[in-house]
Amino acid sequence: MHLIDFIVFIVFTLGVVVFGCSFFRKGSSADEFTSAGHSIPGWVVGMSIFATYVSSISYIGYPGKAFAADWNAFVFSLSIPIASYFAAKYFVPFYRHSGSVSAYTFLEEKFGAWARLYASACYLLTQIARMGSILYLLAVPMYILMGWDMHTVIILTSIGIIIYSMMGGLKAVIWADAIQGLILIGGAVLCLAILMFSMPEGPMQTFELAAQSPMGNKFSLGAFTSDLTTSTFWICLIYGIFINLQNYGIDQNYVQRYHAAKTDKDAKFSALFGGYLFIPVSALFFLIGSALYSYYEAGVAPLPADIQAKPDYVFPYFIVNGLPVGLRGLLIASIFAAGMSTVSTSVTSAATIILTDYVRPFFLKARNVADRLRHHDPHDHHKHQKLELAIVRLSSFGVGILGACVAIAMLSVESIIDAWWTLSSIFSGGMLGLFLLGCIPQKINRWAALAGCIAGVLVIGWISMASLWDLPGIHLHPYLAIVLGTTVIFLTGFLATLIIRNAGTR
Repeated sequence: MHLIDFIVFIVFTLGVVVFGCSFFRKGSSADEFTSAGHSIPGWVVGMSIFATYVSSISYIGYPGKAFAADWNAFVFSLSIPIASYFAAKYFVPFYRHSGSVSAYTFLEEKFGAWARLYASACYLLTQIARMGSILYLLAVPMYILMGWDMHTVIILTSIGIIIYSMMGGLKAVIWADAIQGLILIGGAVLCLAILMFSMPEGPMQTFELAAQSPMGNKFSLGAFTSDLTTSTFWICLIYGIFINLQNYGIDQNYVQRYHAAKTDKDAKFSALFGGYLFIPVSALFFLIGSALYSYYEAGVAPLPADIQAKPDYVFPYFIVNGLPVGLRGLLIASIFAAGMSTVSTSVTSAATIILTDYVRPFFLKARNVADRLRHHDPHDHHKHQKLELAIVRLSSFGVGILGACVAIAMLSVESIIDAWWTLSSIFSGGMLGLFLLGCIPQKINRWAALAGCIAGVLVIGWISMASLWDLPGIHLHPYLAIVLGTTVIFLTGFLATLIIRNAGTR
């Protein structure tokens, strides 16, 4: 690695940590830490939502997927406008006026404490798996670039992210996300331009070679068949709709950002802006993957067999060997920007959930205690606030460590996109089904909702384990776990309510 590249990378990475730490305020409270004082402009929140979407999974996984296969995974992005519309019209106003920064307080009010604990536990598992996937992808380019031990890179990166997340809270995370989002877009555009203009016959050769690949059209969005065992266009689209509705509707990452915006108008704008911006940028990453295929197919540069066998390594390999000095460091910094923004978001939101959904209700009894202290002893109230802030910071540290452990466990994974989407589908546990049950006008019986939840979890478990353990019966694609799990929870809860209600009237 050239000294200039190393300087660019180190200055950027340390700059992000220092910038995040600059938001540290000695007299801040847990509420300010978790909601940024409701003071962030809409465009900044929107960039933060976008940067949360564009993690290292996108920056490395999408090009790797397009290089090895096609654009089938891009169909996921095409589902985002549906979720963005519902978020701006329904979810943002709902959460802005809910009175709680937690996305799951609503479920407790509807169905009892079990619903809140179930959804929040699923969320925490999903975020830890996500952090692990992203930290792993942050280590890949440094391993290829400098031969650094991936375990060491994961641990050091985790420490940096944990430090500024603990000190600056959500405000630091959102502002850092906005800056990182701009840098990662700029880096990706420059990289694509270099790839396309390096082709022997000009930029159009990129499209010709990719479209005429012996493995099929590299720009294919997948088969339009009704096959439920492979990742067809329809499977990917339906999976995307369910996952993105869940993201915008009940994911703490997004709900916290709705609260951080200055006004309702800013919050609505951020939901639309962040989601729609992801569509062209994700297309950019898939185009980089197709361009990488054409670049090496045309013989512009050799590609070692061991790198070609590991698609997630191809883009980092090109960055190391195909980019000029200085830009190489910027691209590595861009990958780190994508990963750090998403991991810091997960750290802060997971710590918030631990405080609001576990510590306050079961250990601090915050509502009663806080009100009593506020009216009778301001000094004790201040001590209570300091205790909550210490808890949320300690939780940030613990969640960050767990994410690093998962990243180390993922070092043997072949495709990080497949691994993450499968884990996301399993761990999300059909939370969307429970949320939708709570949203319908008809009052759902609590026991019926619990029955629906149990049925949904069984379906998710069966779909997830059928192929893995070669169980007898129909084997469905793992992406369908969240789709069918959500549907079963909703229908079972709704129908069981009708049965209980009819039985009670006899």
